[in-house]
Amino acid sequence: MNILVLNGPNLNLLGEREPDIYGRDTLDDLQAMIEAEARKFDVELKFFQSNHEGAIIDRLHDERKWYDAIIMNPGALAHYSWSLRDAVAAVGKPMIEVHLSDLTQREEFRHHTVFEGLPNVRIIMGRGLQGYLSALRLLADVGQ
Repeated sequence: MNILVLNGPNLNLLGEREPDIYGRDTLDDLQAMIEAEARKFDVELKFFQSNHEGAIIDRLHDERKWYDAIIMNPGALAHYSWSLRDAVAAVGKPMIEVHLSDLTQREEFRHHTVFEGLPNVRIIMGRGLQGYLSALRLLADVGQ
């Protein structure tokens, strides 16, 4: 199974940005954790992070014939990027939307995401970096 792991705006600052909310582990730490877990399931990964909505959409399009599923933390794009939602719907691959914090316990504008209602999307939130590992396990189990 091939999984594309996408991280949106500000996730390049993991470990620095609001560590009381997002933790002290870096994006590199996260990638190493996911890679180690993926080896247990014979899963191939590609990682991409961008602070630019269009770059994430381009990556979804460009890699669509390679990946079988997506793990994405869209960051704040989850709350307003209808074009990113449309891209996820267009490729039609299973996706798990991951958020480090529990969106329902944060500001009101974070309580809903643009991906709600898409049949190919599930959400994991509030589990920190472990949410990514849960997403990987779920996708690897479904893919077998």
